[in-house]
Amino acid sequence: MKNRYTRKVSAVLVSAALATTLSGCMGTKSSTVEVELQSNESSSAPVVVTETSEQATETVVTSEANLTTTGVIDTTDLFTERDLTQTADLSDATYLTLTSGEDVSITAEGVYVLSGEASDVTITVDVDSTEKVQIVLDGLSITNADAPAIYVLSADKVFVTTTEGSSDTLSVTGSFVADGDTNTDAVIFSKDDLVLNGLGTLTISSTDNGISCKDDLKVTGGTYTISSTGDGLEANDSISISDGSFAISSQADALHAENDEDDTVGSVYICGGSFDIDAASDGIRATTYLQVDGGSFTITAGEALEATYVQVNGGELKIDASDDGINATTKSSSIGTPAVEITGGTISITMGAGDTDAIDSNGNLCISGGTVDINAQFAFDFDGAGELTGGTVTVNGEQVTSITNSMMGGGMGMGGSPEGSMSGQMGGPEGGMGGPMGGGLQG
Repeated sequence: MKNRYTRKVSAVLVSAALATTLSGCMGTKSSTVEVELQSNESSSAPVVVTETSEQATETVVTSEANLTTTGVIDTTDLFTERDLTQTADLSDATYLTLTSGEDVSITAEGVYVLSGEASDVTITVDVDSTEKVQIVLDGLSITNADAPAIYVLSADKVFVTTTEGSSDTLSVTGSFVADGDTNTDAVIFSKDDLVLNGLGTLTISSTDNGISCKDDLKVTGGTYTISSTGDGLEANDSISISDGSFAISSQADALHAENDEDDTVGSVYICGGSFDIDAASDGIRATTYLQVDGGSFTITAGEALEATYVQVNGGELKIDASDDGINATTKSSSIGTPAVEITGGTISITMGAGDTDAIDSNGNLCISGGTVDINAQFAFDFDGAGELTGGTVTVNGEQVTSITNSMMGGGMGMGGSPEGSMSGQMGGPEGGMGGPMGGGLQG
């Protein structure tokens, strides 16, 4: 970015008279912005630019999060009212049309509406850690060679909101260049909390990750098409999704939550939205808990769902996997015994040939509700307790009434069960798997 200009948006200077021009259904929004242009070749004193555009008064659109409060993840106050509001308050917004080669630096809390087609532009947010910034995409297209299109250095929370009917495109075509000690490896890269919402469409193409958040990432609305050689959506602490439409093609994981320095965090929670996932590795991967309460999923991946504790309480999942369909394995030392727990939802799993398992738990496996339809050579593989206490489970066209550990004795048939009850033989933890293990997570 060293040869680019920098447009520094340091304040919004709106006079009292202009502040009242938006009234009725239509009005003229006039904002005065202090802009500083800088480059390595020349410098100039700050100039004042006035940008005026016709804007309709926004109709406030909010969505609901259909949360389950009894799962392994604590969903109390997970989504705020502003998280779920799909339209931005534009009454005091700053409007910017991007120009190729001119970076934009946002250093004041506020709402910024961005439009235009540009290349080699990075929008940097660097505000106080108590301040919030909302970036509204309104027909924005950015193509960069080696740097994020949106880069959040510091903020309390940043919202990236697509306007209704808008089509926005962000892409990086070459190898990312680090920013000092920071490996900026995503088209949208945030060091702090990030919320994606809106009523428009955002297309992201990346030579590494699509969207990376080093804190908590939330999505409550919008339509997203992501193509990446790395992860599609990646966060350190958590990924929480209440709504949205996602088409993700990833050469790594489609959704990935992991903190390399702290294995007590890294959860994924989904209670709505539609997902069309094609991933070379995992469809959805969490370090700690992966909880699905709702949503519609079509997942083609090596492993579709993977975490230390996987809990499915609802939703419709169609899984086509080449390794494990659903896998619980120790990724967090803070949880204890890995587990797969299914209490509801409709799950269809089709497995590839070979040493593959439809549901694989390196600990316990409990199905107490929902509909599970498996087509696989090996349906179940578990190391702890295996319990089928409710729901409907079909394996290769035949309904089963107990869970057979397919890998025992060199691979048993899956239409029935071995001698004796599996739940009585495996010696799982006291109380079985009827409730959360070790409490929930704060969202």
